[in-house]
Amino acid sequence: MEHSKRSLLSLENMRLQGNMNSEAVVQNKLSHSIRTRFLRLLPLDWNPSGWLGLRVEVYGCAYKSYVADFDGRSSLLYRFNQKSMSTVKDVVSLRFKSRQADGVLLHGEGQRGDYITLELHRSRLALYLNLDERDATRQRSGGGGRVAVTLGSLLDDQHWHSVLIERFNKQVNLTVDSHTQHFRTTGDGDSLEVDYELSFGGIPLPGKPGTFIRKNFHGCIENLYYNGINIIDLAKRRKPQIYSVGNVTFSCSQPQLVATTFLSSSTSFLSLPATAAVAGGAEEGGFSLSFQFRTWNTDGLLLSARLAPETQRVELQISSSRLRLTLHTSAQQKSQVSTGHRVNDGLWHSVTLHKQDLQISLILDNNPASTIELGEHLDPLDHVYFGGCPSSTSAAHCENPTTAFQGCMRLMFINGQPVNLHDVQRGVLGDHNGLRFDICLPNHCEHGGQCSQTWSSFHCDCAGTGYSGATCHNSLYEASCEAYRLTGSSSGYYSIDPDGSGPLGPARVYCNMTEDKVWTVLDHSSSVPVRVQGSSPQKPYIMGFNYSASPEQLRAIVAGAEQCQQEVVYRCRKSRLFNAWAGEHLGTGAGVAPSDLRVLCALWPVADGTPLAWWLDRAGERRTYWGGFLPGVQQCSCGLQENCQDMNYFCNCDADVNKWSNDTGVLSYKEHLPVSRIVIGDTNRTGSEAVYQVGALRCYGDKSTWNAASFYQESSYLHFPTLQAELGSDISFYFKTSAPSGVFLENLGLKDFIRLELSSPSAVVFSFDLGNGPVVLSVKSHVPLNDRQWHYVRAERGVQEASLRVDQLPLRFLEAPVDGHVRLQLNSQLFVGGTASRQRGFLGCIRRLAINGVNFNLEERATLTPGVSSGCPGYCSGSSSLCHNRGRCIEKSSGYVCDCSQSAYGGPSCREEVSVSFDSESSVTYTFQEPFSVMQNRSSQASSVSRESSRARENVAFSFLTSQRPAMLLSVSTFSQQYIAVILATNGSLQVWYRLHADRGPDVFSASRQNLADGYLHRVRIHREGRDVYVHIDKDMDLRYSLSTDAELISIKSLTLGKVTGADVADAAVRQAGLKGFIGCLSSVQFNHVAPLKAALLNRGSSLVSVRGQLVESNCGALADSKVSETVGRGKEPLRNASQSSSAVIGGVVAAAVFVALCAMAVLSRFLYQQRRERRNVQEKENRHALETAYRTELHLHHSSAGVRDTMKEYYI
Repeated sequence: MEHSKRSLLSLENMRLQGNMNSEAVVQNKLSHSIRTRFLRLLPLDWNPSGWLGLRVEVYGCAYKSYVADFDGRSSLLYRFNQKSMSTVKDVVSLRFKSRQADGVLLHGEGQRGDYITLELHRSRLALYLNLDERDATRQRSGGGGRVAVTLGSLLDDQHWHSVLIERFNKQVNLTVDSHTQHFRTTGDGDSLEVDYELSFGGIPLPGKPGTFIRKNFHGCIENLYYNGINIIDLAKRRKPQIYSVGNVTFSCSQPQLVATTFLSSSTSFLSLPATAAVAGGAEEGGFSLSFQFRTWNTDGLLLSARLAPETQRVELQISSSRLRLTLHTSAQQKSQVSTGHRVNDGLWHSVTLHKQDLQISLILDNNPASTIELGEHLDPLDHVYFGGCPSSTSAAHCENPTTAFQGCMRLMFINGQPVNLHDVQRGVLGDHNGLRFDICLPNHCEHGGQCSQTWSSFHCDCAGTGYSGATCHNSLYEASCEAYRLTGSSSGYYSIDPDGSGPLGPARVYCNMTEDKVWTVLDHSSSVPVRVQGSSPQKPYIMGFNYSASPEQLRAIVAGAEQCQQEVVYRCRKSRLFNAWAGEHLGTGAGVAPSDLRVLCALWPVADGTPLAWWLDRAGERRTYWGGFLPGVQQCSCGLQENCQDMNYFCNCDADVNKWSNDTGVLSYKEHLPVSRIVIGDTNRTGSEAVYQVGALRCYGDKSTWNAASFYQESSYLHFPTLQAELGSDISFYFKTSAPSGVFLENLGLKDFIRLELSSPSAVVFSFDLGNGPVVLSVKSHVPLNDRQWHYVRAERGVQEASLRVDQLPLRFLEAPVDGHVRLQLNSQLFVGGTASRQRGFLGCIRRLAINGVNFNLEERATLTPGVSSGCPGYCSGSSSLCHNRGRCIEKSSGYVCDCSQSAYGGPSCREEVSVSFDSESSVTYTFQEPFSVMQNRSSQASSVSRESSRARENVAFSFLTSQRPAMLLSVSTFSQQYIAVILATNGSLQVWYRLHADRGPDVFSASRQNLADGYLHRVRIHREGRDVYVHIDKDMDLRYSLSTDAELISIKSLTLGKVTGADVADAAVRQAGLKGFIGCLSSVQFNHVAPLKAALLNRGSSLVSVRGQLVESNCGALADSKVSETVGRGKEPLRNASQSSSAVIGGVVAAAVFVALCAMAVLSRFLYQQRRERRNVQEKENRHALETAYRTELHLHHSSAGVRDTMKEYYI
């Protein structure tokens, strides 16, 4: 095995023992953990009598964080068990982050002169190590300075830094952030002898020999290990070896200090009001200014302030690497003092300027003050200029003496009050020019995105967040299972984001799309039946349920669904749900003597209906109903349906009989769902027990998908509260209209505004103004958008860019200006469907309006507004599935048709399977892009693709019937040597091959161990999201696999069904299956939006589709479904015939006398029935013909520039 941290050119090798057969597992434990980016396994030998094969699992190390926070006056002492500790080998490791340039991290010394000191000195790490008694004595007696090994720079940047010290005898390695310094200690000694203790974070007793910096460490230290001993863990557990000095806490809460950078040495400045927060600041008659700075320049103006009288001003500047304070009393007279030395060393320096009475004091880095005496009282007049002077005439009294300041400033105070640099950045405090603030503070990257910055911009790393875009704002996932169904997806596990770009993250759910309703299923941690015994009301049994989504996500999913339910299976034996015992039930009628009744009443409490079992809803409230949607009724399902075994009770279990009873119910009051906990308290009697099973939470419907409003007056609108979109917003909705123009929504401020409108029949415009002037983005369609069909619009504005998308047209985006305003200030109401001026209103329908992840209830507001109605008329405006399998519903003046161009199915409602029979030489190849088009579009697509940040996702669905193995079912290849292959292996099992990197081996999954080449039809669905691949086979097999990478397919070249003759695939098993081809039937093949079989049948002459060999259109998919139906029907026939024969025997005995009359009536009835059925068949054929004619004549929607979308055949795109 080889591994490397940086590249495969510098490797560390180790030899591992392999397995000798296919069953044994061989573990190789590394002698020490390794931290690596690359891992390469090189098989040295194979078992000569076995197959070539290798399976490897690499296990990482769990990371634990032990953190201590030192406040600059604290330390930890590790005391030895003996007087001194002598070692020839030492290993010290730690991580730290500091807010000061100096401080002791580690110190230890011995009486013979040995010492070790690790400290921060001027933002660099210094290690002092002495093992020689004579050397140390000579240094102390002769006054010689100690020699330090230093590493790193600017380590006081408040970021984590790693340190490792390794010593063996005189050989020492010092490593800081992967940079290692090797050195050898001087002297004759080989061991380090330290007396009594080691101190960490500082030296508690001043004046110890061998020390030279006594400033304690101020910051955080993590995972501090000394020779394998976890120092912080011992301190946290208060072990006697550790003694704490001062205030050491075990969490790191160091605040991030906001700094600003003065970029230009000629034009940068920051102007702040001198009277800012004077109250409570400086003493009466005085003022004070303080800040920290760092620079490499030898000259520069730090601050300038005009004083009263107006002819005087004070300046603080860096001159020849020193700090100089100048008081100008007149044009010719001035007073000066200087302090400091080499203040341009790139380190942080603290400056305080304080005026009190008749004296101005200058303090640098806590050094003694330098003062200037005043002849009169002076006060600042209007502004204090930091870093330089503006070029405007209004600041003529402020002049740069040589150059402006170029560097960084932070911790600025005026009269004791802090200056909020965030307010300066927002433009609400002071004035500035040529400044660069820490763009990542506050972090503009949303949803956990990692922010990094350059001098002029920032970048958000959205990897692993589930979001994309410039600021990780856009969710990669749909909002519901209903939304996935509308995109043509089939049943399977999906990630849904119920609030879109809102704060909630995606949740993993199962979408069941096999029924008329689309069900969202959320599992929990205990879905199997559980038997309960030995519980009592005093000590009940309690079980909590952890769902696959957070409580906030659950609330959002339930709130957005039309209906939710959860089944609770409860079976009992002598175990009650309610304390429903009653005396009348135990009287003489029940055979119970009065004396026995008294005994029972003494043993059991009074029957008052007290619950003995209950469940907690999602808010933790106790609920005692066990079925239905009436939460105020303490009943079970049998009580609601009035079919309990004993009608004296409302639950079967309350009868308390010594046999199994069932009180299973379905909870459907969704405001209480899901069940968070169940409590059972009556199973402690002899023979009493209960079995419960809480099912998954199941919800269907999406209230927001079809939440719509119709606007039929130009002056009408819906109004909502002001849009909260200072730093960014996203707006999405669907619309349909026949009007040529109209405003979708508008929100105004004093000068700022935001607006979305249909500006012409074929153009959507997104415009806004932040104070930088109007910004306009426009998307134009090649076909009219006022065609009474649904169209999708999504507009987004952020601090980096704005974008607009309409349907599947190319994304339009515009970068924000570098130094422009970024906040949108609005104060009016949000108008939807119109404007405040009641002009240019929208006429048509708007549905599913969502802003920043919040869905707007248009229907509710429309019921209260004149000129607007709730809902939207038309066949295609509801949630019913008129068109199936990706079919798109198209409104017509007298009905609707289904556009099946994006579906692998055909027919009037996109439900008829498209099947083709293949022989060994047959193949269908669908070409996505030609090589020259890839080269032409590569540069033009680069920007748009990177902006859009497309997700790595494939959806594959098909059915097949074959007896051949091996066989090639489907393969997808790219111009970058990537491929996907779905094959049948030599044993008939289904294998999925993913090769996403040309320089790596493929990921191979055996999705089915059984032989699928059995002559029966099998349905396969494959869905990928990033690294996760979901495979669904038939109705009973759902599998999930993880890829080694989440890379996406780049420049897809072609998709092939059947025989593959090219040399694109280098893997032997795939190549063998490709050469064998496929013999059998393929049906309803879909890859993302492409249906290759359908394209081959409907577009024989298209350049996109090439067919080899003989293809015969088949109906294997429909025949397989009919065979299943016939099999089910034949299974029921014997029961039906048996019933009929029995009835015939009895009827023959009773009605023998009237047999002739009955036969005559039967003949007449059959004649009339046949006549009616013939008329009905004729009528149905006419209706079906009319529907198919309308469908075939009006289906072509994609190539009509004048809005007429009629064609005589189904057209494939």
